[in-house]
Amino acid sequence: MTNEEFRMTKETRILNDEPAAAPARIHSSFVIRHSALLFLLVSLPVFAETPRPTLPLDQRTNGRDTLVAIEKLRPLTTACTARVESPLGRAICTATIVGEDGYVLTKASEVPDLAKTRVHFADGRKADLREVHRDTALDLVLAQAVGITGLRAVSFGAARPLTMGQWLCSVANSAKETRIGIVSAKPRRIPGTGAALGIRMAEKADEATKGVRIIGIASESPAEAAGLHEGDVILAIAGELVDQFRRVHDLVNKRQPGDIVDVRFLRHEKEETCRVRLASRTKVLQNWEGEDFANGGISLRSDNFPQILQHDIPLFPADMGGPVATLEGKVVGINIARVDRVTTFALPVEAFWTDAQLWIKADRHPPKAVLAE
Repeated sequence: MTNEEFRMTKETRILNDEPAAAPARIHSSFVIRHSALLFLLVSLPVFAETPRPTLPLDQRTNGRDTLVAIEKLRPLTTACTARVESPLGRAICTATIVGEDGYVLTKASEVPDLAKTRVHFADGRKADLREVHRDTALDLVLAQAVGITGLRAVSFGAARPLTMGQWLCSVANSAKETRIGIVSAKPRRIPGTGAALGIRMAEKADEATKGVRIIGIASESPAEAAGLHEGDVILAIAGELVDQFRRVHDLVNKRQPGDIVDVRFLRHEKEETCRVRLASRTKVLQNWEGEDFANGGISLRSDNFPQILQHDIPLFPADMGGPVATLEGKVVGINIARVDRVTTFALPVEAFWTDAQLWIKADRHPPKAVLAE
């Protein structure tokens, strides 16, 4: 028998599960393989588990190298911005300085009454604000700080050449720091969805009394902020009597977010009145559906803009009104709406600056601002 014939006969016996020698050979083969595996396992070196290298805490987000790279931008951003505050010093929004003689632009819907605010500049000076021109289509208001001169105005550049992914920077934390991000979408128009109170209303009229009963109020909504409660019965909106929920919707929806309306209502058989500052329907729905969770807030008005520049710089509603610039220091827009955790809308320079210059020019002749008494 040749060696090849012997090998084939051996394999046939094993495959056919023949008695006698086949089981012994299978056992022997298993033992050999098992022993070899144990040898390999024992022979492998045992490596001590070493901790993975980690970045220092100050390098995990805004690291030193990143901050050094954008440090040169601080004079081009924070120095030409200011903080608009309430009488108690709470930050309301940010203002972009557009004239060395006190002219600033900011988000109009956040400051319906500029006379009740003050502006705080980076050099520590504070002043009252005088409203010059309000543009509801752009949600911008031009104002002048009373008695302030010697400011550093922004240097505007064109926004049209920007492309998706291009780096931008902006001011944050009440104009105290600079943050960076990228252009995250193409420029476009943002249609409006109307204004809202943030309430759910009974569809059927209340038989016991005229008016429309509130059956639900959204969290952080205009209605909640104004002090309206579930169970209140709305009697009139802006002086017009209402007895159907659709009429309430129509009266509110035709207004702009940021507008203030008087609401007369019945509570515990007693008539009361409150003033409500309306918000975008988009904002109200996001709050109601939980989309604003852990977001830090959505701007009161977040839609209905003729043209926007979208970016992902991490900002808050109080940062709106501040400038957004390229890394070369050219301001290409003004932040106008915080939309969600990763989206901020800015008005591109081309949408407002030509008109704003005309507003300033008309106001300077003759100058209107006077020193505060």
